[in-house]
Amino acid sequence: MGQGHSHAPPDSRRRLAVVLALTVTVLVVEVVGAVVSGSLALLADAAHMLTDVAGLSMALVVAAIVRRPPSDTHTWGLRRAEVLGAAAQATLLLAVGGFVLVEAVRRLDEPVEVTGSAMLVFGVVGLLGNVVGMTILAAGGREHHDLNMRAAYLEVVADALGSVAVIVAAVLVATTGWDRADPVASLVIVALIVPRTLHLLRETTHVLLEATPRGLALADVRARLLAHDHVREVHDLHVSSVATGLPTLTAHLVVDDSCFHDGHLATLLDQLQAALADDFDVAHSTLQFERAGHAAHEHDLHP
Repeated sequence: MGQGHSHAPPDSRRRLAVVLALTVTVLVVEVVGAVVSGSLALLADAAHMLTDVAGLSMALVVAAIVRRPPSDTHTWGLRRAEVLGAAAQATLLLAVGGFVLVEAVRRLDEPVEVTGSAMLVFGVVGLLGNVVGMTILAAGGREHHDLNMRAAYLEVVADALGSVAVIVAAVLVATTGWDRADPVASLVIVALIVPRTLHLLRETTHVLLEATPRGLALADVRARLLAHDHVREVHDLHVSSVATGLPTLTAHLVVDDSCFHDGHLATLLDQLQAALADDFDVAHSTLQFERAGHAAHEHDLHP
């Protein structure tokens, strides 16, 4: 016994396409800037931009395929592609962070001469492009509840912070001649990228492991179901997320025998599903009603 709902995610494809084109442009500019100035920070930011191009491309593909309707082989459609895409983007960001970290440490030991003025110009161009990209993605509103869009937004924000680090390093190099400011800025970029990326990776792993959605206490859900007059026992209670904003619940409920004879089950189902939606924001629930003793015939695999 369940309840039908629309699970279509918001359409973010146009915003992603615009930001992707903008990111490719900034990437080319920063690569040219890294070659002209010899800056590792610019090269690090360009490498990060390269993963952004890959990440945003994945996000664009994911934004398209998650809108495919359910089928006999994919009963939820391809909504979980959102989570897989976010996990892949996070993995790419971690790989880039590792590369930049190693190269920055090497340059701290053996400084490389960089051109501060050129580094500054290209850093400012990169920052302007990132700010425009952030503005476009931020206009999505509720799309930021989507892990795929959050991953894309995170990448652009990290790029903007990286560009700020490049600009600060460029000013230091140009005014003081301290070439080590370049690898130091690179380390700052890594420090900005890695913690946020690890957080995103934890969130995606949480969903992929079908863990109980954060902020939802299973004990409270059980207590709410048991609070109904006709419910005597709750077992096989599971709550997980198919994708962002799509929590699902299944449960077996032992109810009064009279409910099976007086036609009360339909009303009971409506009341319980309404309570789950209102109190826990779980709009998709599947409840199985049972007589006392039925659980003895089931496999004892779940709480």
